[in-house]
Amino acid sequence: MSAAAPGRGIERTLREMFDDAGVRGRLHVAELRRPEARVSVDADEATLMGSVYKVPLMVAYCRQVDAGALDPRQPVTLPPGDRLPGPTGISQLRDEVTMSLRDLIVMMMTISDNAAADAVLHHVGAAAFDETCRDLGLFRTRLNDGAAGTLARLVAQTGAESVDAALARISDNDRAVPPGVYDPAWATSTTPAEMARLLRAVWLDEAAAPGSCAFIRRTMGLQPWQHRLAAGFPYDEVTVYGKTGTFGVMRHEAGVVELADGRAYTAVVFTQAARADRRLPRADAVIGATARTAVEHLRGQE
Repeated sequence: MSAAAPGRGIERTLREMFDDAGVRGRLHVAELRRPEARVSVDADEATLMGSVYKVPLMVAYCRQVDAGALDPRQPVTLPPGDRLPGPTGISQLRDEVTMSLRDLIVMMMTISDNAAADAVLHHVGAAAFDETCRDLGLFRTRLNDGAAGTLARLVAQTGAESVDAALARISDNDRAVPPGVYDPAWATSTTPAEMARLLRAVWLDEAAAPGSCAFIRRTMGLQPWQHRLAAGFPYDEVTVYGKTGTFGVMRHEAGVVELADGRAYTAVVFTQAARADRRLPRADAVIGATARTAVEHLRGQE
């Protein structure tokens, strides 16, 4: 609920917007420099985070670079037969690819390249990811083997012969989803409130060294997708930084919205659709629409 406005009016409005779009929504929107001014809807509930996990992974990478444990220019070679499946980037290439760790980071964050993210996680390590989360107070953010572990468990749970077949299974409205597929206990998970906390630390140069935080912000500003968070702020004078996440019926985005007057807001919206269709434009668009409604509410309280 909004700390700036007693009552349940804004929460009711947002829930109705989620209902109209056919999704269950969880939301946390707050002023960047005054986080007590916030609007939230079930923001402390754990949920699968999909590719949003790449944000804390990038923070963990940057902290290791800051400590001298990783060289951002280290070349990494990815052979074609040993890559995590994904719809974009290196996962779709047929030949051997070699690039630096920091370039893999950019691929991971901008076009959500799963193969790049898996390679980065291999170098960063699960222990460093978990340590980063603990240090930053993200006690409910869990890696659970990242995307590779999530997809492997999905294949096992569905009894499918491949990742593509498993994803097709949970995208079929005429078939029941196996129990546990969307249980945050076994997959990479977090809460909207914790992702908002992490983004605030990045924007205030508290998550890593200032230069590293600037790198994170700049990279998040390069994401090309405009159909979720950015759809709610379609103006040249508004800058939206974000990272999407998708897994089955889950559609998410975590980001920061900077307005022309200099005010900035963390905006994290996680949704779970009632239908399993791979294309649900209203489920995507409601992410930006609810974030904008929450921002307008906070501005009205100033």
